[in-house]
Amino acid sequence: MITALAVLVIALMLLSLGLHIFGLPGNWVLLILAVAWKFFQPEAMTWNFVMILGLIAVVGEVLEFAAQYMGGKKYGASGRGNFGAFVGAIIGAMLGAPFLFGLGALPGALFGSFGGCLVLEMSHGRKFDEAKTCAWGAFWGKAFGMTVKVSLGVWMFVMSVPRVWP
Repeated sequence: MITALAVLVIALMLLSLGLHIFGLPGNWVLLILAVAWKFFQPEAMTWNFVMILGLIAVVGEVLEFAAQYMGGKKYGASGRGNFGAFVGAIIGAMLGAPFLFGLGALPGALFGSFGGCLVLEMSHGRKFDEAKTCAWGAFWGKAFGMTVKVSLGVWMFVMSVPRVWP
């Protein structure tokens, strides 16, 4: 019985990583599953381990935001342009989610980051070519940040599996 539940939880943890494709919080779902397993099997992991998983999830969010910010900054984006990239990524993910069976959230976030930065840089008085350069920086920063966040989620999964498996 415990083995079947462990297989189910591990499968759900693995599936939670796929939530990133849809712009959903996969690392946080994985953390919730680890906490649920901790309550079900208290000896399986310590609260310190759970806190480490939580810290990794927070670091993933911070690094995703920081990479997008630094990508835009590296290519000359102003604070206003970076704010546009951040808001554009959120709006783009929401608008893209209904397309391609939910897979549109990923390109929606990337191009939303690009578009948000582009629009606010141009409203700040920049020429189109300058604003476009800033927007590409935000785009590639967002792509790198998402990659880092997913990688940290994989790390959380790999750390959790031995604690869940009986």
